[in-house]
Amino acid sequence: MAPVSDSLDFLVHLLDLEPIEVNIFRGTQPDEERQRVFGGQVAGQALMAAGRTVDHGRVHSLHSYFLRPGDPAVPILYEVDRIRDGKSFTTRRVVAIQHGRAIFNLECSFHVDEEGLDHQFPMPDVPAPEDLPTLPERLAPMRELLGDWFDRPHPIDQRYVGGLPWHHSEVEAAPFQQLWIRADGELPADPLLHACVVTYASDLTLFDTILQPHDVRWDDVNFMGASLDHCMWFHRPFRADEWLLYDTDSPVAASARGLARGFLYDRSGRLVVSMVQEGLARVIHGPG
Repeated sequence: MAPVSDSLDFLVHLLDLEPIEVNIFRGTQPDEERQRVFGGQVAGQALMAAGRTVDHGRVHSLHSYFLRPGDPAVPILYEVDRIRDGKSFTTRRVVAIQHGRAIFNLECSFHVDEEGLDHQFPMPDVPAPEDLPTLPERLAPMRELLGDWFDRPHPIDQRYVGGLPWHHSEVEAAPFQQLWIRADGELPADPLLHACVVTYASDLTLFDTILQPHDVRWDDVNFMGASLDHCMWFHRPFRADEWLLYDTDSPVAASARGLARGFLYDRSGRLVVSMVQEGLARVIHGPG
């Protein structure tokens, strides 16, 4: 197996939790200056904690809530509740804790593979990832403006189809976004690790789709955005270190919340993962 890149090695170690007691794990934090913990990190670590207590089956769904902003300066404890161990399905609940309070709650289910009905949406027709520039190549002209973000480890290779979501435009964009993603290097053949890497990656860009039709961006002083919940369904086996098309849309934004959906297809056109996220999308209006 080829060695992983430094940035992917960073993510693999981030997901490699320390067992400190039965059903209790500790997750480390990146050595970076952040205002809060990245949601994909805590979701990926929580799924890893759950999977470490499961003897058979692979994850087929997760449902999670972001309860409080995580503190990036201290480790996160993950407490696993073994809800049910069945012949076909195994269910786990995980609570992520900092400073004695829950910051994140996840319920997930693992399923022994079975044969059954089979259909799916067709994969969209898009350019191949090899024909698209890398994200660093597209962001290079803005390197000084991006500061230390540009030099952080980026373990997920992202190739956008069309414009970047953060660029203001005179014309409001439709609430759709497509990009190819894959881990930046070769991963061990561990289905749980691949699921956790995709869980991490799924939160990198999904919220951006909610902002597409609006003249609002993350760094606007009058905007407050945060993930509220995140749900995923894992349909078929896949590898996170092979190209996956991330096809997303946002059906609605209302009441200071927005909804986004995502579908991951592998290169052969199989729909392998679906997800839905709701996010806080609050515009703070000044006095008067």
